[in-house]
Amino acid sequence: MYRELDEEVGLKPHHVEFLGCTRGWLRYRLPPRYIRRHCEPLCIGQKQRWFLLRVLCCETDFCLTNSEKPEFDSWRWVRYWQPLREVVYFKRGVYSRALAELAPLLFPEGPPVRSQSNYLRQNRR
Repeated sequence: MYRELDEEVGLKPHHVEFLGCTRGWLRYRLPPRYIRRHCEPLCIGQKQRWFLLRVLCCETDFCLTNSEKPEFDSWRWVRYWQPLREVVYFKRGVYSRALAELAPLLFPEGPPVRSQSNYLRQNRR
């Protein structure tokens, strides 16, 4: 987690506070049309552990050009359930499970209400 954090957004362990992580691996499979059959290694999906961190540093400490091939060109703060609206459809289940599992760590009295549009989009596919 700390290696990825440094590589992708330039933050070090002292820039964040670990709040928790998902209990196990969360998996998704790529739809057949997204599988690059002529590339090695063949990728058919991904399994992930999600981590919840509190940022302890200034926004100016973020650096998206820390690696040879940056994965991001910008970032922004969003409302808790917003990623469900913006992620590619085949990853929505993983995002939904991760956010639901981690929500009690941030919102002990109960997570923010998901908008109806998030629910409809997720279940339509």
